[in-house]
Amino acid sequence: MNYFKSDLASLHADLVAKKISSKELTQATFDNIKATDPKISAFLHLNEDQALAQAEKIDQAGISDDQPLAGIPLAFKDNLVTKDEPTTAGSKILENFKPVYDATVVQKLNAAKMVAVGKTNLDEFAMGGSTENSAFKTTKNAWDQTKVPGGSSGGSAAAVASGMVPAALGSDTGGSIRQPAAFNGVVGMKPTYGRVSRWGLIAFGSSLDEIGTMTRGVKDNATMLSAIAGHDAHDLTTSTQPVPNFAADLTAATNVKGLRIGLPKEFLAEGVNDDVKQAILAAADTYRKLGATVDEVSLPHNKYGVAAYYIISSSEASSNLQRFDGIRYGYRANDVKSLDDVYVKSRSEGFGPEVKRRIMLGTFSLSAGFYDAYFLKAAKVRTVILNDFKAILKDHDFILGPVAPTTAYNIGSEVTDPMTMYMNDILTIPVNLAGLPGLSLPAGFSQGLPIGMQLIGRPFDESTLYKAGYVFEQNTEFHNQIPTLGGQN
Repeated sequence: MNYFKSDLASLHADLVAKKISSKELTQATFDNIKATDPKISAFLHLNEDQALAQAEKIDQAGISDDQPLAGIPLAFKDNLVTKDEPTTAGSKILENFKPVYDATVVQKLNAAKMVAVGKTNLDEFAMGGSTENSAFKTTKNAWDQTKVPGGSSGGSAAAVASGMVPAALGSDTGGSIRQPAAFNGVVGMKPTYGRVSRWGLIAFGSSLDEIGTMTRGVKDNATMLSAIAGHDAHDLTTSTQPVPNFAADLTAATNVKGLRIGLPKEFLAEGVNDDVKQAILAAADTYRKLGATVDEVSLPHNKYGVAAYYIISSSEASSNLQRFDGIRYGYRANDVKSLDDVYVKSRSEGFGPEVKRRIMLGTFSLSAGFYDAYFLKAAKVRTVILNDFKAILKDHDFILGPVAPTTAYNIGSEVTDPMTMYMNDILTIPVNLAGLPGLSLPAGFSQGLPIGMQLIGRPFDESTLYKAGYVFEQNTEFHNQIPTLGGQN
């Protein structure tokens, strides 16, 4: 069983008609993971016994027409806590950690009767853009195993792209859903900040983090987001805005007549690969043919996004990661002679180099004498970037651009160069700073590797992005392409 030719609706129909049982589907999924994952290394942990038992209970209770996700397997990024199942955040410091509760999104998908098959690999504490910063393994790109899958949700993206699961959850702090979705040729949604509860997400940058969905198609993505979104009393940053059935109106969407699209000139400037530029310009032409108006616009302060982001996110990470101290849970160093030793050795041995780098940067930015010069200034820049988006979205329905300046790069080629790695997120970071929704979907290929297109919308207007993405998908063939595992595409 692989999921290249299946979507959630067809799986649901087969389960309701009893052409296949949830237990059979789950077992076939594990069989495929065992055959495929040695090439990809997407999973950190599989929970086969529990998943099969859960699937059997779902079969016994029966699956009805109004349970669109029941009995269908999925995977969770391993920074979403799962009760009594390992949750490592890709870090040695949490290597043996088993939480005592489920994250809200896990609870919601359990209530929808989905079957969780395991936890996917990520950059440690979601800090990275290539999934090479994991303490445990390096995940490979589904299209070419010499390339990175992107990050930090690279495990989730590669698991979906290689047909191991039909859907997976990831988290996005500065592009960590959209960039790996682009590199692997799948659909990834970073919802509006506050649309989805972060309770049970191991925090990196609390004002930037957002949980989202990764699937092979736009309609599946919309179905998944409706299932996990909504207000949560455990997370006071969640919105009380009603959650639409995002997938309900997509089938009838055949054009984008009347929509106005902004194409920022900065998104196609120097540093963006020519093949990526041409794919985005071709996508803009597709939208024009389908009835939309595409205008050149400007995000003049976009260039300051990376600097502002790494000050703000690292400052928040410095605060959030204080809890990993070798006392309450997680890794504790041996051969310690004092309380200071416990703190220093546990954190020195438990954290990887990228996490240490960001803790140091964040602590410096928040320190006396530097707060005004760095953190406060970055916060002001964030407001300026948000105002740039507001000005465009006042007159346009959404913004179009590439997800990343390039396609997936070689494993090992950039991991030792933090500045180059950070600049790869220059097109995704501003969306997190502004708290806006962003949808990544396939828009082309360059030398056999997928190119991702990004649609950026108004707050809580994921519906427009899904409609525009679905119409584009139905008028192109990029989403139907399948990676050739084990060989060049």
